[in-house]
Amino acid sequence: QVQLVESGGGLVQAGGSLRLSCATSGRTFSSYAMGWFRQAPGKEREFVAAADRSGSITYYGDSVKGRFTISRDNAKNTVYLQMNNLKPGDTAVYYCAASSTTISLRKLSPNYWGQGTQVTVSS
Repeated sequence: QVQLVESGGGLVQAGGSLRLSCATSGRTFSSYAMGWFRQAPGKEREFVAAADRSGSITYYGDSVKGRFTISRDNAKNTVYLQMNNLKPGDTAVYYCAASSTTISLRKLSPNYWGQGTQVTVSS
């Protein structure tokens, strides 16, 4: 079992930045691909970003490419999402997830989910 705890959400003005963190339990963090997703009110959950086990291969959703960066620190069992040039359309609950492969993350089918953290971008 893997437990995921997100932090770093909050309220920011458009054009600003936030960094989300996701701390995981257990000693097997480096064996999981990690990802970020988001869900806005009334909308389906959306893939945001994913990183392979080493963090050397990353994937991004089209709406965040060039603005968001996923990274991971396997020594700290933590994955990050740096969000720059935020827009009101980025407002959502952001979820961290862990999975055996990046393919399953990109298909929105991870093995484990975090509880989510709210990000609100004001115009």
